[in-house]
Amino acid sequence: MVPISRRGVAFPACIVYLCPVARVLIVDDDLDIRDAVSEFLSFEGHEVFTASDGEQALVRCRQLRPDLVLLDLMMPGMNGWDFRRAQLRDPAIAAIPVLVVSALGRVADLAVAGFLPKPFSLDDLTSAVRRLAGSAGLAAVHL
Repeated sequence: MVPISRRGVAFPACIVYLCPVARVLIVDDDLDIRDAVSEFLSFEGHEVFTASDGEQALVRCRQLRPDLVLLDLMMPGMNGWDFRRAQLRDPAIAAIPVLVVSALGRVADLAVAGFLPKPFSLDDLTSAVRRLAGSAGLAAVHL
């Protein structure tokens, strides 16, 4: 390592890469909610993908392998319940944790990692995503 001096203090030379904290798939038919949550989570450092229904979400899960799925239940086409059943039948994506985000209240028999009631606070969203997706944070590579 080559030390870098700053005001007489030596620091090891390194490059710090900002890695995405988590890869999050947001599944909601409401464009405003998708955009707002996507923008917020991106600002928080997450890599964010979106889907407007369950079928699109299954495709994105298989292609992108997100760390977490934020799932609305009430959607046209393939709804959240149908998505979850299909996800659990597919061994390639069955282990991806799902956080249900819904105004319906807690829903039994979905076998999900968590539930966030709509409307939700940004603090509650941040806390749930961190808890369920883990965090990689910063990675330093020493020269």
